Amino acid sequence: MSLARLYLDHAATTPMLPRARAAVAEAMERWANPSSPHAEGRAARAALEDARARIAAQLGHSGPLIFTSGASEAIEIAMRRGKAAGRTLSAVEHDAVRRVARDAVILPVDRFGQAQEDAVGGAGTLHAIQLVNNETGVVQPIDALRARIAERGGLLLMDAAQAAGKMALPAADFVSISAHKLGGPPGIGALLVRDLGLLEPSGGQEQGYRGGTENLPAIMGFAAALEEGDGWTSRASRLRDRLDSAIRDSGGTVVADEARRAPAIASYRMPGVAATAQLIRFDMAGISVSAGSACSSGSLKPSHVLAAMGWSEAEAREVVRVSFGPQTEDADIDRFVSEWRKIAASARTSAA
Repeated sequence: MSLARLYLDHAATTPMLPRARAAVAEAMERWANPSSPHAEGRAARAALEDARARIAAQLGHSGPLIFTSGASEAIEIAMRRGKAAGRTLSAVEHDAVRRVARDAVILPVDRFGQAQEDAVGGAGTLHAIQLVNNETGVVQPIDALRARIAERGGLLLMDAAQAAGKMALPAADFVSISAHKLGGPPGIGALLVRDLGLLEPSGGQEQGYRGGTENLPAIMGFAAALEEGDGWTSRASRLRDRLDSAIRDSGGTVVADEARRAPAIASYRMPGVAATAQLIRFDMAGISVSAGSACSSGSLKPSHVLAAMGWSEAEAREVVRVSFGPQTEDADIDRFVSEWRKIAASARTSAA
């Protein structure tokens, strides 16, 4: 009997949690436009604002919250309309940030992928610095960076797509969130704002800062996912430590081994075996993971994250990412490690 597929790519997206699915289905039954003045519209508006308050409470945010289609749109709103003259982004930011800030100043990182507070820009600069890296799981020293940025008169946009619902969020001027990374529906996210005065309005819905009818069913699923998702990250930390140890014992390399890393994401290098070959073998074995590099226009490009950390192109092309979710268990780690060792042993035999 073949084994069920093992999904270890939660950093890409994680399956919707049961309460989130139920909340979306319920909202579909009583859907109305929250901007309509009739009774159904008013009821939808009340549900929308209740969900907004619940999401903000779960995230520990006391300021305005603007619903978006996801973290990418939240990032674009802040980067394009944040009231700052200059733009700076760390060298390890997600492609969603890099695409919208092509002319920004790049903030270098150390060998662990962490930005250094002494390198932040001056007054009037909006700094885009993620909280958790989507490839390596490295956690940025956001509190120290925010303090230095504020001291120099700048603003901070923190991409928290990989952190929300999994760890406490530090304060920032802007914070981008995506529901599908934490067990909510796809196509919904939020921009948390410290002060709406920091953002140019655009008109339309969401207090005049984002046009378009709000996706109430997805928003209700977003709120439910945050309320259901607590309690599994301590288990993920133990699983990640166990996997790290097994990879080291098997001759692999743990990326950013000495850095502070979020519990649900890790990257590993299998020396001498290309990530593309690993992905094929893992997929054939029923295991879903991803490469430590991004696929663009059909060609596999070296990871800009690993390059910024000082990895060579050859080394970076041998890295895969493993990421956990609420359903990940010890047996899943054992199964992945077993397949890792088979792939590594096969490569050694072929090289002999």
